[in-house]
Amino acid sequence: MVVTQHNTCTDEINLNFLFCGMTMIPLPYAIYILKCSNGKYYTGFTANLSQRLKAHQRGEVSFTRNKLPVELVHVAFFLEKQKAYDFERYLKSGSGIAFRNKRLI
Repeated sequence: MVVTQHNTCTDEINLNFLFCGMTMIPLPYAIYILKCSNGKYYTGFTANLSQRLKAHQRGEVSFTRNKLPVELVHVAFFLEKQKAYDFERYLKSGSGIAFRNKRLI
C-alpha cells in the first residue's frame, strides 16, 4: 500500500491499515520521504510514523535538524519489516534516487 501525502510533519498520519473485506490489517512499517527547507530530500524508515515526524520537527534528528521545516512528500506502508528496509535501501541508491525523483515526488 502506497499513500502520497503533502502535509507538514505536525499533521497526524493514521493511514497504515489495509482493508481486506471487513478486516483491517495493520501495516506497521513505513518508509517516508521528507523535503527539507534547503530543497534536499531525506528518506527514512520507522515503525511509528507520527512519533518519528514529530522528532524531525523538534530537531531531534541530526540530518534534518538545521533544515527545518520539513514537509512529508511521500509515505509507503509495509506489512513486513524486511521489505520496508529493502525499499528504503533501494531509495537511497543511485537508481532509487532516480525512481524517487521520477515517480514518488
